[in-house]
Amino acid sequence: MGRLVVVSNRVALPGAASAGGLAVALLAALEETGGLWFGWSGKIDPQESGRMHEREHGRIRFVTVDLSKRDHDDYYNGFANRTLWPLLHFRVDLVDYSRETYAAYRRVNALFAEKLAPLLRDDDIVWIHDYHMIPMAKLLRELGVRCRLGFFLHVPMPSSDLLAALPQHQRLFEGLSSYDLIGFQTERDLERFQDYVRLFGRGRVIAHGVLETERGRRLRAGAFPISIDTGYVASLATAAVGKASVKRLATSLSGRALAIGVDRLDYSKGLPERFRAFGRFLQRHPEHRGKLTYLQIAPVSRGEVAEYQQLRGELEQLAGHINGSHAEPDWTPVRYVNRNYPHASLMGFYRLARVGLVTPLRDGMNLVAKEFVAAQDPDDPGVLVLSSFAGAARELGRGALLVNPYDLDGVADAIAAAMEMPLSERQARWQAMMDHLREHDITAWRRSFLAALRAG
Repeated sequence: MGRLVVVSNRVALPGAASAGGLAVALLAALEETGGLWFGWSGKIDPQESGRMHEREHGRIRFVTVDLSKRDHDDYYNGFANRTLWPLLHFRVDLVDYSRETYAAYRRVNALFAEKLAPLLRDDDIVWIHDYHMIPMAKLLRELGVRCRLGFFLHVPMPSSDLLAALPQHQRLFEGLSSYDLIGFQTERDLERFQDYVRLFGRGRVIAHGVLETERGRRLRAGAFPISIDTGYVASLATAAVGKASVKRLATSLSGRALAIGVDRLDYSKGLPERFRAFGRFLQRHPEHRGKLTYLQIAPVSRGEVAEYQQLRGELEQLAGHINGSHAEPDWTPVRYVNRNYPHASLMGFYRLARVGLVTPLRDGMNLVAKEFVAAQDPDDPGVLVLSSFAGAARELGRGALLVNPYDLDGVADAIAAAMEMPLSERQARWQAMMDHLREHDITAWRRSFLAALRAG
């Protein structure tokens, strides 16, 4: 069995800040066969892109590449996050396209391919991650790379009509045809991609998950829902109950129930709609006033981008309006916090919560939903209120209260239903979700994808 080579925009270097669940899973896979992790170094070179850095840790070799400020601004902040991110989250109205940033996206991917190709062996298994790297397989093939290449899209795949609105969409997405296996979060994402191939990609759908390009090349695609380290999250949450930060939060609630949302500050997360829905809950269900505190943790990301600055201001106004309308001297309905917390503390916060609010307008998966479930106390679990537009809804629909995040009354009523749900029903719903998450954890995810990629 050949080495595993992971390619991603960011690399989980040894000794860096604590890695997330995805990084831990990929590092475990790399250790099994020995391997290489390749990507951007996280460093900006004042002169030009291309300086390489190498280090080894155990059986893993880490190779990273510096980018110039211009390349980083145009490739990452530009085309990847101002063009592809909104497009892939169904927000064509926010797509900022320019030929210059598209050229930078191609240029940086070509640079990565040029640096990576000499490091590869014919029996390697290469796993490339996310929308930053869509063209990589085609560029590697042009450099003579013959090993198996897999790609996983962590974000949603929008409808073919939306993809076709992007200038150069055929050139961009034809790069996917050079992969041997393309992985999506859900079957619905796979279906949308197959529609694109058939309607705009000049290819054919031979069978479900088997595609043929205009030139006759066949490739496979499938749904591989990403997950969490379920057992670890559960044990972390159990231990976190004793943490000072968790005890302080519990004390501050003064016996009231807690509703919690934890989201990166991003327009895809549906935070203004969620705030309005909570305000609607207080109006429609006055019997619960003073009994539930909503904590929204929303660390700032891409704070220099105008859309994100506008979003932050809107949320501050909404929180102020709700609190001004409903607060009592001893109760503030909404607590809105723009900062990061350690992972262990968040798991402890989840365990305290009676209601988990995960209501994105669109999300590839949303692992917060899965972490909230895994963190619950089996004897007294909270209730997950989950957007039907999150990939996680396909797996957790039997236990969560599914909502349309645009339906403010529906979300408000779901919060009330969660507050009023009998313990026996809460336990049954939680058990159904937890059983699924124990069987389909992040180790099962990466093993199923790599087995499919190796199978040819």
